Amino acid sequence: MSDYPLLERLDGLDARFQEVSTLITDPAVIADMKRYVRLSKEYKDLEQLTSLTRKYRELTDNIEEAKTILAEENDPEMRQMAKEQLDSATAELPDLEEKIKLQLIPADPEDSKNAILEIRGGTGGDEAAIFAGDLCKMYMKYCESRGWNVAITSASEGAAGGYKEVVLSVTGEGVYGVLKYESGVHRVQRVPATETQGRVHTSAATVAVLPEAEPFDVEINEGEIKWDTFRSGGAGGQNVNKVESGVRLRYMWKNPNTGVSEEILIECTETRDQPKNKERALSRLRTFIYDKEHQKYVDDIASRRKTMVSTGDRSAKIRTYNYPQGRITDHRINYTIYNLQAFVDGDIQDVIDHLIVAENAEKLKSTEL
Repeated sequence: MSDYPLLERLDGLDARFQEVSTLITDPAVIADMKRYVRLSKEYKDLEQLTSLTRKYRELTDNIEEAKTILAEENDPEMRQMAKEQLDSATAELPDLEEKIKLQLIPADPEDSKNAILEIRGGTGGDEAAIFAGDLCKMYMKYCESRGWNVAITSASEGAAGGYKEVVLSVTGEGVYGVLKYESGVHRVQRVPATETQGRVHTSAATVAVLPEAEPFDVEINEGEIKWDTFRSGGAGGQNVNKVESGVRLRYMWKNPNTGVSEEILIECTETRDQPKNKERALSRLRTFIYDKEHQKYVDDIASRRKTMVSTGDRSAKIRTYNYPQGRITDHRINYTIYNLQAFVDGDIQDVIDHLIVAENAEKLKSTEL
């Protein structure tokens, strides 16, 4: 048996990389957008894995060469050089093996997509809406720190501030693969601004992160869409929108999983440009249908894997924000930090990194790599 069993798993990788490289330049493939996008993603993944594999083979060759020299060579200088080469390559090998193993785990095809982020105030009345608004600001600051484009596509404001419901559109590289860990129930413990007795209240907000559907991911008969237009609300004075730039979309859709028809209603008032609002309403319609149609797939993955990090259950309590203690606790990995103010100001990468590491560890265990 090989001293490097990982090499056996990497056999044929170069050949597939060359095959995909040729396919993505084929006019017939380029004309089939769905296939072209899939192959382009595979090319990018294989390019990274091929580079790591070449480095791995180089290291294992160096190790074997050094062992041979030490076994057969008597010259002290040659033996010293061989020992240094052996020590260096042996020390570098474990980290490289871990990187390759993670690359060999089948990637979630959704991870590279843009995301739709929906935040809703839950139990707690006005305070829940205020908390939903705090989460919205947190995610907007985080996305901006990553260089992603983020915009509010629709919002229903709370009576005392914040939002009863707010929907964000986030675009950039690998957005969904990062933000998907935020889906679930977020709980806050603090003294609300409306509290006169100084008592700590517990409120909650739900976050749903959906992969944004590409135009070719779902089939929509645009001729059956009913459009209404209306004036967007304004702050008065020069800011009042005097034209009907807001759009309302109605679409009858039959759920293939249940066979039941339902009307989808979507409003978009994000911009003062009606065509842009229509385009964004269509994008949300595609994402809604894509999410519904793929729920069976998501449930299947969740039931087979059931990782502690991303179960697919959007009703699960995932995190507590405790203001009196300045504490953030992520219940999925029992991870607690005491930098609450920085966290709600958008510094959430540390927790996401820990969630990614935890899930990758479970994936490696389940694939026996």
